[in-house]
Amino acid sequence: MRLLFLGDMVGKTGRTAVWERLPGLISDLKLDFVVVNGENAAGGFGITEDIYLETINAGADVVTTGNHVWDQKEAVVFCERHDQFLRPANYPAGTPGRGSGIYYARNGARVLVANIMGRVFMHPELDDPFKSAEAILAACPLKEQADAIIFDFHAEATSEKQCFGHFVDGRASFVVGTHTHVPTADHQILNGGTAYMSDAGMCGDYDSSLGMEKEEPLNRFISKMPKGRFEAAHGPATICGVGVEISDRTGLAEKIAPLRIGPRLTETIPDFWR
Repeated sequence: MRLLFLGDMVGKTGRTAVWERLPGLISDLKLDFVVVNGENAAGGFGITEDIYLETINAGADVVTTGNHVWDQKEAVVFCERHDQFLRPANYPAGTPGRGSGIYYARNGARVLVANIMGRVFMHPELDDPFKSAEAILAACPLKEQADAIIFDFHAEATSEKQCFGHFVDGRASFVVGTHTHVPTADHQILNGGTAYMSDAGMCGDYDSSLGMEKEEPLNRFISKMPKGRFEAAHGPATICGVGVEISDRTGLAEKIAPLRIGPRLTETIPDFWR
C-alpha cells in the first residue's frame, strides 16, 4: 500500500497548493491513501468546514488536526458531521468529534488513522497520549481489524515524539509528527518495522516564521511587545510530507522517504514511486 502524509497546511497559500497538486500526486504516484493535517488551514488558525470539504474533494482520505482544532468555532459543530475529520483522541471523554477511525484505501485495505496530541510544552495538556494509543491499538490490532495503522502525533518535543514511535513500534505501520512545521531529516523504519519521522513539515510559505509573516514574530522576540496580529504568509507554498510503502502481508513499513515540492526547499519525491 502506498501512503502519503502531508504536513500542516498553513493559510490560503498552503491549502491552495495542496488542492492544486494533490490530485496529480494521487494519479502519478498511484497513491492508495492520503492523510493531510489541516489544523492551520484557515488563516493559520484552525479549519473551517468549507476548507475541510475542499481538502477531501482534492483527494485526502482523512484530515487530522491538533492544538488549533477549535480555533474556528464552527469546528465544534461540523466535526460531528464528518467521520474523516479527526481531532486529538486524547481529549477528555465527551469532547465533540472523534480521534480515530477505520477507513478504506483505494486498494481495499482497512486503514486505522489516529490523531494523538503530546503533552510536553503543549496547551491544552490532554490525557496521557501513551494510554490513549494503547487503548486504540488494543481495540484494533494490526492485521486483525486493520491492515495498516497510522498515527499523527501532534507534539512539540522531539523526545516525546521519538518515544511515542518506539512505544508503538511493531504495532503500527507509521508514526509521523506534526506541529513544529519544519521537516526533519530522521525519516526511518524502526527496529520493529514502524515507519517514523519526527515532523513532516508544513504546506505553506517557507519565507516566513512557521508559515506566518515573519515581521511580527521577529518583533516579539526582539521587543517582547506585540505590535499586531500574526498573519499567515502569502508567498508561494512548498508542499511537505512523507511517503511510506506498507507491506500488504505484515502491515509494517518497507520504505519511507520525504516529499517536498515547491520553490524554497530542495525538491524531492520518493524515488521508489517514480
